[in-house]
Amino acid sequence: MTFFRRILLCALISAPLLPAADQLTGFPFQTETLHYRVIWPGGKALGEVTMGARPTPGGGWDFDMSTNVGIPLVPIADKYQASATTFDLCSVTLNREISHGNKRVVERTKFDQKANQAMRQTVVPAGGGKTEMALPTCARDALTYIYYGRREMGQGRVPPAAKVFFGSPYEVKTNYTGAMDVPVGGKTKTTDKLEVSVKGPASDFKVEVFYDRDAARTPLLIRIPVTIGTVSLELVR
Repeated sequence: MTFFRRILLCALISAPLLPAADQLTGFPFQTETLHYRVIWPGGKALGEVTMGARPTPGGGWDFDMSTNVGIPLVPIADKYQASATTFDLCSVTLNREISHGNKRVVERTKFDQKANQAMRQTVVPAGGGKTEMALPTCARDALTYIYYGRREMGQGRVPPAAKVFFGSPYEVKTNYTGAMDVPVGGKTKTTDKLEVSVKGPASDFKVEVFYDRDAARTPLLIRIPVTIGTVSLELVR
């Protein structure tokens, strides 16, 4: 599994309930856009990852994520979009546009929460077919689960083990390891560290996520293992 998928599957942490008088920014209080610098093993910056959250007029949420990483020979330019219900953040749709060098794949997944079924269709390349997947109650795709986890942790709850969907289903487990000071933007910040274990059909790995202690529980730093070392995503806003 390539590192950008691990970004999505590392999920988790949210925003505490604060008095209305406080100035609440970021998810789940208002529209949010976060920009991350991608640092390759050895310290070279090779691109960026952008994540966004927007409330919808119908009372739900739209999430998106884009990656632009200039890896030699196989540049990555992926886009992901998801929609979810407002209260429980149950998935409604997930769209994946994957571009690795000359390879391009486009998938659309629709979640039928009442029937506990999801339909994944490959649009590009043509003739990719359809796949039905059984869902647990209030199933979540990986992108939605990132925001669900932030909201849960902000209310004092570490999300329990869950099955999340990102093409295939993945088993996700989290372990809160306590406070840790990390360098972010040339300054040292006290963060809450979460270890995230992800297991799928052809993957089994752990990711470290460091969250700000702000109301929105903003992820400040993400460390992702790859075959040649560790890729870091550093928040630059």
